[in-house]
Amino acid sequence: MRTAIVILNWNGEVLLERYLPSVIRWSKGIPVYVVDNASTDDSVNFIKSNFPTVQIIQNKENGGFAKGYNEGLKHIEADLFCLLNSDVEVTEGWIDPILKVFSEKPEVAIIQPKILDLMNKDHFEYAGAAGGFIDQLGYPLCRGRIFQSLEKDTGQYDDITEIFWATGACMFIKKEVFWELDGFDEDYFAHQEEVDLCWRAKNEGHKVYYVGLSKVYHLGGSTLSNMNPRKTYLNFRNSLFSITKNLPRRKALIIILVRLLLDGIAVLRFIFQLKFSHCAAILKAHLSFYRNFWKMYRKREKANFILKYYITKSIVWSHFVHHVNNFNVLVKD
Repeated sequence: MRTAIVILNWNGEVLLERYLPSVIRWSKGIPVYVVDNASTDDSVNFIKSNFPTVQIIQNKENGGFAKGYNEGLKHIEADLFCLLNSDVEVTEGWIDPILKVFSEKPEVAIIQPKILDLMNKDHFEYAGAAGGFIDQLGYPLCRGRIFQSLEKDTGQYDDITEIFWATGACMFIKKEVFWELDGFDEDYFAHQEEVDLCWRAKNEGHKVYYVGLSKVYHLGGSTLSNMNPRKTYLNFRNSLFSITKNLPRRKALIIILVRLLLDGIAVLRFIFQLKFSHCAAILKAHLSFYRNFWKMYRKREKANFILKYYITKSIVWSHFVHHVNNFNVLVKD
């Protein structure tokens, strides 16, 4: 398969200097593109001066992760896109196991590798870990990561298996499937757009896989940290968007009502923690969701729906009430 590695960049000169060399070194024969999202730093000139083999695509505006990739990928000819964050360090032989699975399993449309923490290399990283899933209420979780609890990598996920969603930090996706799904939903701007994309792919009968024989290291939080109120806003709002778009109508409405109640509890929790900016972020997320509800609802018109989409009934209950921090314990329960 003709493969292209595509890195979305916004004011990431420091990250490109640090991590782009590993991509070039361990991706011989595969073209590397940087899609620049209207950076105001010296990223573009830095790439031209130091990495002349890297091809640059310049977007006219910063449309976030979703629009940034949608615009950039229009200019790239390949059978397979590897969407790679600028703060990812890849390893020797990282691509071959993934291409092998694509070759052997034509039904697979999307794959992610093992994502480890660059600052703590024997632990999984927040964004994707060993493959993503969701619970019945649409909350995302990962093998190797439940909320802020990260597992140590002891080889427990050195497998090849189907998952529900693949992380946007390092996602391989067939070009034909990406455009069949109309790419990322640009109304998300950033965060959880990959969950939505994979959910739509699965609704259309495509499979999403994790390949633990490939590993990369992710810095994480280089654009927004996990505790940034802006990220809280996007995660809470975009999760509600995905439920509205990707579940049967009656089920979606019931789950939305439950989620709104749980979001209220989350506000109280942030109040007790004196994190008032996060309270405001959740309220702002709800207001945006209400404003955009019918717009999201109309996107359901061309959707099919899978009924068994979740790995557990409530990750919130399991984690905060029963203190489950390990994915394998969660599944056994």
